[in-house]
Amino acid sequence: MFRFIHSSDLHLGKRFGGFSGDLPGRLREARHGVLGRLADHAREQEASAVILAGDTFDTETPASDVRRQALTEMGQHPSIRWVLLPGNHDSLQAAELWSCVAAEAPPNVTLAQEAEPVALARDVFVLPAPCTTRRPGRDTTAWMDAAPTPEGALRIGLAHGAVQTFAEEGSTEEVIAPDRARRAGLDYLALGDWHGAVQIDERTFYSGTPEPDRFKHDRPGEALLVSLNGARALPQITPLATGAFQWRTLDLQVLSHDDPVDILRSLITEPNQRRQTLVRVLASGHCRLARHAALVAHAEDLSPDFAWFELDMDGLALEHEVDDLDDIERSGALRVAADSLLREADDTSLSSAERAVAGAALARLYRRAREMTS
Repeated sequence: MFRFIHSSDLHLGKRFGGFSGDLPGRLREARHGVLGRLADHAREQEASAVILAGDTFDTETPASDVRRQALTEMGQHPSIRWVLLPGNHDSLQAAELWSCVAAEAPPNVTLAQEAEPVALARDVFVLPAPCTTRRPGRDTTAWMDAAPTPEGALRIGLAHGAVQTFAEEGSTEEVIAPDRARRAGLDYLALGDWHGAVQIDERTFYSGTPEPDRFKHDRPGEALLVSLNGARALPQITPLATGAFQWRTLDLQVLSHDDPVDILRSLITEPNQRRQTLVRVLASGHCRLARHAALVAHAEDLSPDFAWFELDMDGLALEHEVDDLDDIERSGALRVAADSLLREADDTSLSSAERAVAGAALARLYRRAREMTS
């Protein structure tokens, strides 16, 4: 049996410019920490190698400390073989990057920079398909069909790119043949590029990123333990938890009689998990102005508990009666402002974003008015 860890898309050095405060630094550090967690899993599972299927670095010009510290961490685990494949974010076009990596890499790091078999162990070969540029414009795995390896040897394909049209970038010419494992006689095809774990067939897997970096996939960070028990035997796949942060999208669906605050409370994680959790709440449905305002207030109260907390109210429509606006003021300037905001919130000729802004402003006005009278 040969065991290895399949991972990809570490994107070391990612800036996370969409966030503020100390969160970008925490997220970058969590990505670096993945290397140690992968090594720990390899030792615990008696896996001899960690195979990274592209995008180890977020850009073709990562800062020198990002590059050096990653290689140093890999070198701290000399019993583990690390295999690095150039992906679309850190393609071979970045000649200076890979030249520096080659010069600085410790002995247990192998760079899969050529489309030729690489011996990992006796009768175990990796067949890499490095990205020559950010958009190679071809199926980089085609060469594997005729790649020579000894009779009975294990053949592990390694590639980065799209098998289906869900590719984050790329055209149809770049799509990897979904039956490549069968065509090339591969025992396993390790893929990177898609940030959520996906099984294509019984021998072809995307590992997903070990540390999530967006809300898109809504999956925990994980890597795959792959056990190969002889040539042409089906691989045994075991997911391994690797993420330090959780990225959660919560659907908060509200009907007229519902209390959205109660619903939100039922969706939220336990307090001891919140500091490591980024949350995006997508509110939809209908509610009265008082409950709309209460939801906004509760979200503002919750927000400091979390690494990141975002409440998206675009899909939540305001229902109203005269009494709702009377709670703000029966006449005068505030009532005029409330009537104007309500008309905008109900105006279907405006975009959903414009109506949402008006609704949020009306909710804030309602809250302020209630605070002044309480």
